[in-house]
Amino acid sequence: MSAHCQLTGVKPVFGNTVSHSHRRTRRRWDPNIQSRRYWLPSENRYVRLTLSTRAIKTVDKIGIEAAVARVRARGERI
Repeated sequence: MSAHCQLTGVKPVFGNTVSHSHRRTRRRWDPNIQSRRYWLPSENRYVRLTLSTRAIKTVDKIGIEAAVARVRARGERI
C-alpha cells in the first residue's frame, strides 16, 4: 500500500532528525493512511479508498459521492 491519500494527495514528507549533539540524519514523516470501504449508491457497489484520517472526516462531511468525484477529478482510477 503506497503511503498517499487518494482524496487529498498527501504524501510522506522528508527532513532531518537532529540529535542532542546536532548531528542530522534523514527521516520521513508518513501520513496516517487508512483503507476504508464505502458503499457507492450511484454505481450500486462498494469502493475501497486509501485515505488519510483527515480525508475520512472530509468524506463524512461532504458525502461519498462528492468525494469520489474529487478523487476522479485528480485523475485517480477507482
